[in-house]
Amino acid sequence: MNDFVQGLRLWFAPERIRDEGDTPDYRFSLANERTFLAWIRTALALIGGGFAVDQFLPELAWGVRAGLALALLAAGVLCALRAVNHWVRCERAMRRGEDLPVSRFPTLLALAVAVVAVAMVVVVVFGWEAR
Repeated sequence: MNDFVQGLRLWFAPERIRDEGDTPDYRFSLANERTFLAWIRTALALIGGGFAVDQFLPELAWGVRAGLALALLAAGVLCALRAVNHWVRCERAMRRGEDLPVSRFPTLLALAVAVVAVAMVVVVVFGWEAR
């Protein structure tokens, strides 16, 4: 629990990460930052997709439209939060000389996106028009 709290504090005070271990090769830190930015772009795309489903598919039944939109929005929020958490965890591991942390999040995100995509295929094939 203490490690979690310390990691969460680093979200808001990243300069404190310099207190841990040795400075890694800058190329690794910059690669970690690029990975963070890729996760943020993914989060923005998911959030944009959620708004697009809600705004541009009014012919869908409200429950279907809201469900798909909320699933995409939730995935975007989780992706954004996970991005900063992953950045901190990787930066700490590099400074400590530890193995980079592993995560199930990419698998969970891929499954969530796949479920939404299958639901969209069902909507396209069978349609759920609002009445």
